[in-house]
Amino acid sequence: MSDKKSPILLICIFLLLGLPQVPLVVSAQKMRSPKYDFAYLDRKIQGWVDSGYYKGSSIIVVKDNQLIHQKFYGNYSAGTVAYIASAGKWLAAATIAAVVDEGKLSWNDPVNKWLPEFKDVKGQATLRQLLSHTAGYPDYQPKANRTDDYQTLSESVVALLNLPADTLPGTKFKYGGLAMQVAGRMAELATGKDWEMIFQHKIAGPLQMEATHFTPVDATPGHSPMLGGGARTTLQDYANFLNMISNNGLFKGKQILSFKAIQEMQADQVGKAYVAPAEYVANARASARNDIYGLGEWREEVDGQGNVELISSPSWAGAYPWIDKKHGVYGFFLARVDQMKNGFNSFLGSPVLPYLVRDVLLQAANPELKHGYISTPDRARLYYEELGKGEPLVLIHGHSFDRSEWDPQFFELSKKYRVIRYDLRGYGWSSMPSEEQKALHADDLAALLDALKINKAHIVGLSLGGFIVSDFIALYQSRILTATAASGDFFKVKGPSQAWTKEEWDKQSAKIKAWQLKGADAMKREWFNALTKRNGQVIENLRKPIWAMIYKWDAWQPQHHEPRFLLGEDLSAKLQVLKVTVPVMVLTGEADAGHQNKLLAAIPSAKQVFITNAGHVSNLENPKGFNEALLNFLSWYKEE
Repeated sequence: MSDKKSPILLICIFLLLGLPQVPLVVSAQKMRSPKYDFAYLDRKIQGWVDSGYYKGSSIIVVKDNQLIHQKFYGNYSAGTVAYIASAGKWLAAATIAAVVDEGKLSWNDPVNKWLPEFKDVKGQATLRQLLSHTAGYPDYQPKANRTDDYQTLSESVVALLNLPADTLPGTKFKYGGLAMQVAGRMAELATGKDWEMIFQHKIAGPLQMEATHFTPVDATPGHSPMLGGGARTTLQDYANFLNMISNNGLFKGKQILSFKAIQEMQADQVGKAYVAPAEYVANARASARNDIYGLGEWREEVDGQGNVELISSPSWAGAYPWIDKKHGVYGFFLARVDQMKNGFNSFLGSPVLPYLVRDVLLQAANPELKHGYISTPDRARLYYEELGKGEPLVLIHGHSFDRSEWDPQFFELSKKYRVIRYDLRGYGWSSMPSEEQKALHADDLAALLDALKINKAHIVGLSLGGFIVSDFIALYQSRILTATAASGDFFKVKGPSQAWTKEEWDKQSAKIKAWQLKGADAMKREWFNALTKRNGQVIENLRKPIWAMIYKWDAWQPQHHEPRFLLGEDLSAKLQVLKVTVPVMVLTGEADAGHQNKLLAAIPSAKQVFITNAGHVSNLENPKGFNEALLNFLSWYKEE
């Protein structure tokens, strides 16, 4: 029998002895038994590698100090060392926090206390302002100047002396790296050691980050001891750092940073400083807030009281460390961008990962949730989720959305119905289409019902989902109990009976090129703004759920010559020869009341119901009103 005691046995011993529990430090050998489905997250990352954006990458995800996912892609392995650009800012801030803990620096120390040669307003900036990008310093050296590729911080700081300040300290947030160089030099003067020695002594050594360094072994230009972008690391090294931060400074029973230091780093350090509209948090989280940055880390999400829930330190090169405090998760995506093409942006690409992890956690947190994949006759894979008992009710999401659109309905309706929601082909966790495929979305829905052994179901769809409901009525009326089309109508596109003309093909090719040239992130934001504004006013309660879906969206559709997924212009002729006998409801947001709905004219027996205080995405804008209208319709159907 081995002499080594298991982690569980050690915890039991600690409990019996009344000793404080030590947070577990995860490793590849301590992975929790697999109950999480990371297939889609892996597919997303592998797609980035296959597209040539990265030659390789790796990811680690830890929940409640237990490893739940680790994977290597392309040419990456456990020993791969990569330069992580701005992901090093978090490491740098923690290093200086350790010096503050030691009492040799104060967050409120002005620059000129340690560097009296800074006699202008730059000398009045404090250490906390230097590390929160509110010091008034230029973000980078002007183009005409030498790039900040000096091999020591003392050289770097000398090169900043004559640069004019951009603003007064504390008045503007301007993300960059130069001010952090000054902070690092202050730490060197306070300790009498160079930056790399401080980092190794305070952070890397205690956290067993053996491959992590700021000072490189080579002299490659740009590989300077740059606090804002000069660090290199491995997957496990940085995971050790995140373990310490997420456990409030504790690592393997040793306090590396004080709890006070952790709080200071995570607190809002921007204050009343001006924040430009297009800063990172606004782009990545669709959140127009000012309290976006702490010390060396982004405050990506906060709760209603301003307490941080998601913190990170993303890099332009793709490396992305994050801590999701709300869900007890930390993770690190290690990558170094090789090519940015087809509109891909590595800085804004990686931050989708917390959303994908949350989807996995939500699935695993519901033991009653049935889920899986079905195969269609043409071998596509559709992901579905099922909850509740009773008559089957299928929810069909809109374009650029996924099954999570139905969160306000899925769990509520499952109290009375067997509710199924799924990702359409080309969306969410379902497989991507091909431009040659012949199957319609309505055919996929029929395949889903077949696979789940459902003869008839209530069908509910919104927007694109509403168009699918219309198609399903025309093609599969015998499979329907009731049909509800929310913001649904006839979709004016050519149907399966009409082939692409050369002119149409070329026109779509030009649109694809323009879309990619502008960039996926910019185009997604345009679409997001169109869905979350009405009459120029932001619809606030739509922003968070809609952005989460659009951000995750693979955007296959605008980058391909789409096959005929819908009946489109073929629908009218089919409905004209069909006697619709199933109950049909058209749900319309009150803001869209003036729209002439052709579906109502084609199905005279259909009833229209308006959802007050809502527009196109009525199920999210007014979920209570939507649910009431749907349940009333279903109750009416039963009485009939």
